[in-house]
Amino acid sequence: MIRRTRWPLLAALCLFALPVAAQNFPDRPVRLVVPYTAGGATDVGARVLAEALAQVLPQPVLVENRVGGAGMVAAEYVVRAPADGHTILFNNTSHAVLRKVVPNAAVDPIRQLSTVSILSEMPMVMLVSNDFPARDGRAFMEAVRAAPGRYDYGSTGGGGTLGMAAMLFLRSTGLQMNEIPYRGGAPATLDLAAGRIALVYDIALTGLQTHKSNQARAFAVTSPERSAAAPEVPTWREIGVDAEMVVWQAIFVPVATPAPIKAALHAAVARVQAGEALRRKWAELGVDRVLAMPPEESDRYVLRDVERWEALMSR
Repeated sequence: MIRRTRWPLLAALCLFALPVAAQNFPDRPVRLVVPYTAGGATDVGARVLAEALAQVLPQPVLVENRVGGAGMVAAEYVVRAPADGHTILFNNTSHAVLRKVVPNAAVDPIRQLSTVSILSEMPMVMLVSNDFPARDGRAFMEAVRAAPGRYDYGSTGGGGTLGMAAMLFLRSTGLQMNEIPYRGGAPATLDLAAGRIALVYDIALTGLQTHKSNQARAFAVTSPERSAAAPEVPTWREIGVDAEMVVWQAIFVPVATPAPIKAALHAAVARVQAGEALRRKWAELGVDRVLAMPPEESDRYVLRDVERWEALMSR
């Protein structure tokens, strides 16, 4: 069951207290910039949000895919955009490792972007090819352990949630597999369904759809508890993986964006996130927690995750 919070109601009430300039926001189309390819999990989440926001904002909300640099291309584009709330980055937990993956970037996405709101939390899904002979997660790990370096997994690199989950999985189990790089989750899943690779970790948004459509088998979710969207799928810990990972989605704006504009954006997010229709849609897509966390709390949340993942990647 999706947990409710106090944030949507409080943020929606704040809308009435905003300065006049913020109440007139936006005055032109809003661009929601996505770091990954169309059709992948991050893109799907962005389009769900964009469609909902377009119903409550006076201007269209357009999704724009800017792929490259492990997500840094999109982040740098938003950092350099006017700080007026009309250009927004939509990203997930992969944002937390950008500085590690692209250490010499021209911008610092953590210091130069401000979090408007954490939108959701969900697990990653361990997807195994239908052609792989193992019938469950433990048997899969036994087969991989017996043949180190024989099997391949799909990844968007260390800067994407697919790569982050795979890294945590392999480090926690000591297994050896070959990384096959992809530009997004969608092409990796296509190769998994075709049997060209053995394993992909995908965000529940799209991973559970892959499982339910029988394109691949879900052997585990990475969250501490089973997902309400697929209660038959065990957790990592249940199959013997001593780790956990929760993926969040969030929106970011340039750090110089005025607080009233961020508050107006947050109020719009809170309004749509509180709607029953959208909450049901998120639940169907595998989201365990629908949120509308306020800006300051969201910034603290992201910084905690940055510290965690940067420490993991420094080992």
